[in-house]
Amino acid sequence: MLCKELIRIGVADPMGTDLYVVFISNEEKKVILLHIFLLRNNGEVLDLVWDLDSNLPFPSTFIQYVYNAIQPLAFGNSMYRRLFRVVHAPSFLQSFASDRSHMKDPAGNWIQLPPKYNPIMAADGTTNNLNEYITMSVEDVADLESMVKDVYSNKHGVVVNETILPRFFSRLHGSHP
Repeated sequence: MLCKELIRIGVADPMGTDLYVVFISNEEKKVILLHIFLLRNNGEVLDLVWDLDSNLPFPSTFIQYVYNAIQPLAFGNSMYRRLFRVVHAPSFLQSFASDRSHMKDPAGNWIQLPPKYNPIMAADGTTNNLNEYITMSVEDVADLESMVKDVYSNKHGVVVNETILPRFFSRLHGSHP
């Protein structure tokens, strides 16, 4: 919904080609952050991050966000090390779906009240594929050149580790979808 709103109000370009959705997870699915949005701006203003779960300024500059929220962990090889699935927004807006089942307990009761808007359905009619976006492992991380190219062609984006993340986004400035 945030991607669509940034496009609607003219912060992003009309096709959302300067937006990236970032899911933060790991093999254990034990991280505090769930996802962020990043607007790639071609040099006039710093890249901006919209994190709905952070107490940082909304939006934050990418540099400020990385420094304050994604500092490499002191215990980097732990089960809490973070991976980032970066998905180009035009692909995400066509492919992502959530029926909100992750918001219910095993008995089917709401853990928290769902948003007022309808569940998100993919263009092909898929009703839930959230797990495909949040499931990731270190084996999914490829070389930087491949990831910069593949982020535009893979509907599930690419998986980047926290060491590569800043270099990955700086390289996107030189590439075009």
